[in-house]
Amino acid sequence: MTKTILRALAGETLPTPPIWMMRQAGRYLPEYRATRAQAGDFLSLCYNPELAAEVTLQPIRRYGFDAAILFADILLLPQALGADLWFVTGEGPRLSTITTDAEFDKLGKGEMIHDTLNPVYETVKILSKELPAETTLIGFAGAPWTVATYMIAGKGTPDQGPAHALKAENRALFEKIIERLTEGTIDYLSKQVEAGAEVVKIFDSWAGSLKGEDFDKYALEPARIITQEMKARFPGLPVIAFPRQAGDKYIGFHKATGADCVAVDDSVTPEWVAEHVQPAGCVQGNLKNTHMVTGGQGLIDEIRHVVKALSGGPHIFNLGHGITPDADPENVKLMIDTIRNG
Repeated sequence: MTKTILRALAGETLPTPPIWMMRQAGRYLPEYRATRAQAGDFLSLCYNPELAAEVTLQPIRRYGFDAAILFADILLLPQALGADLWFVTGEGPRLSTITTDAEFDKLGKGEMIHDTLNPVYETVKILSKELPAETTLIGFAGAPWTVATYMIAGKGTPDQGPAHALKAENRALFEKIIERLTEGTIDYLSKQVEAGAEVVKIFDSWAGSLKGEDFDKYALEPARIITQEMKARFPGLPVIAFPRQAGDKYIGFHKATGADCVAVDDSVTPEWVAEHVQPAGCVQGNLKNTHMVTGGQGLIDEIRHVVKALSGGPHIFNLGHGITPDADPENVKLMIDTIRNG
């Protein structure tokens, strides 16, 4: 029997939506924290195939999700292109910045990225052997715009201001960065598929800060190029796109990009998604992640609300954004039981 996630991605409406969760391998799980401590630091965990596979498998063992998503980070690609990357405890990632043509010219391209990223492909190979037969393996990458915001600012920013400023001041350089990331993302995802990923997801976490024509040029168009090239290389490969906080721009995103599924955040209601997005294909989402902290009847009621609203078409149940470190593991079990047992 075809895996449930693949059936939903192919457009089938299932009586019970398949379930996985963004950041399901994460700090809310005590076994993850133990393995991360064993690795020494976050990047060491990402680049250790055995340990990265182990943390990917942990939520599958504990909960029986319908999909596992490769444990990695969206900033491994800029590191592979030649940017310096490190993590500051309590503050998050830091990168050497790309704000001038001279800095851009130091970046690599093409096959060279695989020297750095080979451990990630080894993780995928381990997972493709060790995952249960019914579990779908999802590979992923950050979308070019979102990754560019970190490369330009050197860190995460609340408004992606440095990237917007470079776009306004040196559009030619900005577009070269987007183009280089688009090419690199295709090569990176291709190697993940060759290693065993069955689905790929493109995370555009900061898509919502692009407005109007800029959204079309720098969120939608790179997603279209990546999706079409991946499908040309791997016919039948399902692609999930997540242009977070796209609002009305979610409408038509399936058709414009060729994505099989559009993941939606919790800034839109499931009823709105059912009316405006789901008719075009599978949707993924969109429980508010704070419910995984608060739990209780509120969690149960909201799960039932999302499932009912999206029951008329293909749907993969997920959160509107990643699960947070303060979430209660018991609430994850409650979520799965509520969906599967009614």
